[in-house]
Order: sequence, then C-alpha cells, then structure tokens
Amino acid sequence: MATFRDVKKMILDLGLSIKQEVPEEELIVVEDEERGIKNMIVDCEGEMLIIEQPLGRVKEKYYGWFLEKNRELPFGAFALDGENKIIVFRQTLRLDTLDMEELESSINSLEMFFAEHGDELLRILKEGCE
Repeated sequence: MATFRDVKKMILDLGLSIKQEVPEEELIVVEDEERGIKNMIVDCEGEMLIIEQPLGRVKEKYYGWFLEKNRELPFGAFALDGENKIIVFRQTLRLDTLDMEELESSINSLEMFFAEHGDELLRILKEGCE
C-alpha cells in the first residue's frame, strides 16, 4: 500500500512542486504552472488518494459542457463543488494499488484536456467571473 511519503515522492518524481504540506492530514498542494496545474490538492484519505484541481466558477449554462467533456477524459472527471459552486477536476485512486504510472496518467488526463480545450476553458472561466 502506498503511503503519504510514497505519494510525495511520486509527485516530486513527476516534476510537480509542493506548494504546501499538511502532514497531519496527509495532504499536499502541488503545482506546475507550465502544465496548467495550480493549487492541485493531493489528499491521502484512508485507503484512497483524492486528487482535486480547482478550475473556477462557471455559469450554470456551462455545466452541460463539462459533463460532455467528462466523456473525453480517460481518467478523472469534472465535478461541481456544491458549497462554493466551483468546477473541479477530481480523480480518486486506491492507495493499495497505486503506482507511478497510474498517478501520472491521472495528471496527464487533465493536462491533455488543457491542451485540447484550454482556450475555450479560459473563455468560460473569464465569463464566470463577470
């Protein structure tokens, strides 16, 4: 079973920077702005690893767009943080079978989405702030 220490090592081996660490909660916040990753939460919760990348607020009319894009993602999915109405990319992995390739594939899934839909996403997020 992968431990918090193992996850941290994998994150660093993937070239991500640890921006913040909360060891008692087994949680880190990572970034790699070149890849579009900023304030990504990597959280060991019991037997699960939860990855969440907040994207921002969007208008309700775009919720369907994110649901459609979920179909294109090989790993992870977009979800709505009901409390703050923020769209997040979320992936949940099992710690007992976690390996570097699985973690990397999850992060690459989001990176590929940014590469394919980044301009449209920025437009949607900008409109959500107005």
